Amino acid sequence: MFRVVRQIHFCYGHRLREYAGKCRHPHGHNGRVEVEMTASKLDRRGMVMDFGEIKTHLQAWIDENFDHKMILRKDDPLVKILKEMNEPVYLLADNPTAENIAREIFRAGRSKGLPITRVTLWETENSYATYQP
Repeated sequence: MFRVVRQIHFCYGHRLREYAGKCRHPHGHNGRVEVEMTASKLDRRGMVMDFGEIKTHLQAWIDENFDHKMILRKDDPLVKILKEMNEPVYLLADNPTAENIAREIFRAGRSKGLPITRVTLWETENSYATYQP
């Protein structure tokens, strides 16, 4: 099995609903995503996938949807306020935990036909969550 991993950095804000800790308040992170792609054989160029193609397809999606946006659960009362202020938001069905954000990136990459097998989101330099179906 061949593997390639691309790191993508982005800044985002979020808060967790129904959570007793500090993360229940709006706050931000400098996130780092590691996207792993695998293939049992290499393409004609000798690659799983060109790193530039990953940037073109997935980093562009992250930049457009997550970078410098508040990622919130769709029923968060802040959504209405932020939208009225024309602030950028991205809505998830579930709490915007590192786990759920990693899954959302995985799904976005797969919808673009990328051979993603694992997404790891580093929320801080010491804490990360991985989604791998």
